[in-house]
Amino acid sequence: MSKTNGRYFLLLGNARTALAAFSVFAPLMACPSTASALSLFTPPHHISVNEEKTSHKEAQKPSFPKMDYGAESTYAFPGCVGHGRLTRGARAGKNIKLYKVTNLNSDGPGSFKDAISLPNRIIVFGVAGVLDLNRETYRLKDNQTILFETAPGDGIELYNGRVSSSNASEVIVRYMRVRMGRQYNKRDAGDAGGLSSGFNQVYDHCSFTWACDENFSISSDNKGIRPHNITLQNSIIGQGVMNHSAGGLVQTNDQEGITVYRNLFIDNGTRNLKVKGLNQFVNNVIYNWNTGAYIMGGGSNVHSSTIIENNYFITGPCWVWRNTPAAKVDPSIKNNRNVCIPSGNEGLYYTVLKKESPSKAFTRGNDNFDAYFKGNYYDDNTDGTLNGVELTESNWGNYHDFRINFLDTPSPLHPDIKPMNAREAYKWIVAHGGASLPARDHVDQFMIDELKSLGKKGTILRDTHDSTQYPIANTWQQIDTTNNITDTDGDGMPDEWEDKWGLDKHDPSDAPDVANNGYTNIENYAFSLEYPEEYEAAYQKMLQPTSAE
Repeated sequence: MSKTNGRYFLLLGNARTALAAFSVFAPLMACPSTASALSLFTPPHHISVNEEKTSHKEAQKPSFPKMDYGAESTYAFPGCVGHGRLTRGARAGKNIKLYKVTNLNSDGPGSFKDAISLPNRIIVFGVAGVLDLNRETYRLKDNQTILFETAPGDGIELYNGRVSSSNASEVIVRYMRVRMGRQYNKRDAGDAGGLSSGFNQVYDHCSFTWACDENFSISSDNKGIRPHNITLQNSIIGQGVMNHSAGGLVQTNDQEGITVYRNLFIDNGTRNLKVKGLNQFVNNVIYNWNTGAYIMGGGSNVHSSTIIENNYFITGPCWVWRNTPAAKVDPSIKNNRNVCIPSGNEGLYYTVLKKESPSKAFTRGNDNFDAYFKGNYYDDNTDGTLNGVELTESNWGNYHDFRINFLDTPSPLHPDIKPMNAREAYKWIVAHGGASLPARDHVDQFMIDELKSLGKKGTILRDTHDSTQYPIANTWQQIDTTNNITDTDGDGMPDEWEDKWGLDKHDPSDAPDVANNGYTNIENYAFSLEYPEEYEAAYQKMLQPTSAE
């Protein structure tokens, strides 16, 4: 056996060895049943490294752009920030393998469930559509990089279940959508996503909606390694369903860092977020909450050391669909289905639309909560214009009836982030937030349109199946599943792209190879979807003759 770049290759030493091997396997392959069994060890959806490197390895390797490098190491990907920025995903493992999801089955070869079943994998997609998780929790493993943006058409929708990365380390998840959903005649509980233990994880450009508990939480269960070195960024956390509509919990201690950067929290009744411990909350937009936007530690005695910087809190209309006992429903509205819907409990309950009054932007702080607090705006007039007032230590008492400890400088335990101002963050999220590749879906676009109304639109839902409550209840799953990508070797990189960069479209083993910029070739393909101009400039530079020529 020979080891190259952490991967092993079987080398045939000489003709005698080859002949001996043939003499063993030839009789077996002559038997159809045995040959069929042996073929199971090389399924087409699962790509390992070839036994012998092909001639293209000797050719000039592609020179991909180098972006957003830190002094310490290659970041998880260009643009990653905060406590999880040095996460390596599959690159942290040995014998990296690439797995291409090729169907929407609930399990079996080529399925997403099979893809995440083992560690040390880069996972890409050759199919688009709605994947029913059948009320299961899909559990991620160590050393996984999952690139949903590589899917064709409008991408993948994970529906009717949840995704957890508890007990895992070195996990990178990008452009994932999880639509949990209330199900009739079944127990409705659980988060759409998150973790209760684990470290070195990044969720980027994801969208978590329709949870019956929290949409996304990072909160220790004290059963494994406590969560730390984690970043949630550029994502949408929205439409938590009643009667427990919540964004999420982010609860650690003051030594275990979590970064929440440039996300949209929208149409969640409360916990947008509820924060304890060592936490960065930077460049987020919070829209249309009810009883709680940012909850500062609650009644906990845990010491919190936080950065709360350049966020925008925008009050929405706060229409709420509540499950209400029939005896408490105004008889005059019981036949008005626009505001009152029988809940199916033999007339004992109705789901009623109510206009409620939201809380202030921050609630429930205490003397254990330290905050470096800067550049945060609060727009509570619902006038359709972004014109909030900056919250500061000096005007804090005008808006809040509790106290926290304002810090002059942030804790040195937090990594540096170069934030946008709050208005710029709002504009960026409108343009790019959520699972925007390969295309923004109907669910995310619906929430973005509500946000853009700046106080005029916004509903906290109970049942996403009901078109009265949710106008796109019957159309959200209508997505483009067209696959126009030609990928001869099935490695996730289109033939055209491999030809352009001098890779071999007939050799799948080049996908997990580490390129000049520290990332694998397949990661560089994914980055090129986000940064086409930078990659085109690098390609043109690569075409230029060197000085030696």
